[in-house]
Order: sequence, then C-alpha cells, then structure tokens
Amino acid sequence: MKILSIQSAVAYGHAGNSAAVFPLQRLGHEVWPVNTVLFSNHTGHPTFRGPVIDAKDVHEVVLGIEELGILGEADAVLSGYQGSAAVTDVILDAVERVKKHNPRAVYIADPVMGNAGEGFYVDSDIPPLMANKVVPAAEVLTPNHFELGVLTDTDVSTLEGTLTAVEQLRAEGPETVLVTSVLTDKTTPGTLELLVADSSGAHLISTPRLKRKVHGSGDVTTALFTAHLLGGAGPVEALEKTAASVFELIDRTLKVNARELLIVESQDAFVNPDMKFKAHPLPH
Repeated sequence: MKILSIQSAVAYGHAGNSAAVFPLQRLGHEVWPVNTVLFSNHTGHPTFRGPVIDAKDVHEVVLGIEELGILGEADAVLSGYQGSAAVTDVILDAVERVKKHNPRAVYIADPVMGNAGEGFYVDSDIPPLMANKVVPAAEVLTPNHFELGVLTDTDVSTLEGTLTAVEQLRAEGPETVLVTSVLTDKTTPGTLELLVADSSGAHLISTPRLKRKVHGSGDVTTALFTAHLLGGAGPVEALEKTAASVFELIDRTLKVNARELLIVESQDAFVNPDMKFKAHPLPH
C-alpha cells in the first residue's frame, strides 16, 4: 500500500514523520512523507530550532506529486502534527485530491494537540480546526484521551464518558476511532489502556503502565495501526498488534534510559513482538 504522510519531522530523534515512516516501511508499505515542520529535535527538549514549513510550500509538494500522475496510487493519507492552522486546509485539500483520483483511499488523522498533564502544545486556533474540519473528513481518527475530551468538549474521566465521547466523534464522521493513553475510573492501577470503536462496537486493551512517556510514541502508534489496517487487519486485530509493538518499543527504550525511541533497534517488534495483549469487548 502507498501512504501520503503529512506530518512534522525532526533531524534528531523520532517524532512525526521521523517516527512514523520507518515503522510503516518495515511493515511493507510505501510512504511519501510531506513535512509540516523541520525541527532539530522534538519540542519536549529544552531547546529546538528549525522552520515551520509555510502552508504554501507544503501545498506545492503535494501538487508536485499530483503532477507526476501518481497521486491516485495513494491508498491513504495520514496526518499528524500540523505546525500551523493554515496547513489544515492544505491537508484537507490533499485528501480531496487523492480521493478524486482514488475514491477508495482513506484519511487517517491523528489530531495532535497535547497531552494530559502537559496541556496543549499547539496554537489556540488548531483545536477548533481539528474538531470542525478534520474530524468530519477522517475515516479513522486516533486521538489520545486528552484530545478526545478536547474534541468533544466532554468529561472523559469515566469509562462511560469516554465511550459517549467516542460515539459522538463517530457520529460526526470517522468510522473507526482509536483512543490512546486511556485512564478512567475503571482503569486498573498500574495499567494504561487503549480503546478502539467502530460500527461493531468498542474494545479495550490494557497494558502495564511504564514509568514515563517517550515523545513520538503516539506517532508510532498511529503509524502501526494504519499499517495493520491497510494490511487487511480489522480494527481489533490492528489494536492488539499495535499495542504489543508499542509496549515493547517503549519498554526497550526505557530499559537503557535512551533519550529517544529506539525505533531502528526495535524494528523486529513491529513485525513480531514478544508480548501479546488481548482486547476485550465492552458492553453496548
């Protein structure tokens, strides 16, 4: 499968396209990365440098691909950190262009805005655009638990509230919603959950909670979930495979106290992770 991936990029470490492209390739997909920023490193470090790519330049790259006559070969558009509000329209235009050439193509959106405990790390005009423009356009949406609450303007501290919010999003457009970093009143202490829902219902998966978050893990999660969906897996199977791979990736990274995700060193975990996690259906 071929994927047009429009995200941030960093020179050092792994975030955005710099986290997503290799796992997608390792699982057998062709990726066309289009960068929305080009930073020295991710913004979780004390300092960073580099430009936010002007929306017109991002658009030019997409047009250049279209002019080659190959845009219709894309099976999916994947978007993540957008860098600026103007890029939102460029991404949605790219989705329209791809679907014009290939109506079967899907749009998978990671509405990157912030994290629980950290708050927002995007400009204040980004969240409304995500809610009002990106959500209705996407077939697959992959917010973290914090972003789920923001997109729906609801309390997601309970499992019931989380499920209600997910169904609210699904009613607005996406057929499949994957929620990461889920912590509710029903979460077992010492664990972290992921939830996926589509028309067949909702499934929850629980993994041991590791001692710290590593930047870029959300980008890898969306990439792997995308890779498995495009590879023919259903949402539940894709969730189970993704959870196992991401857990092993972060666990290996933390065991050696690495500053950045050990994506290259952990590549076998993308294909055949050592651990297995089982998703459980939730009552309708």
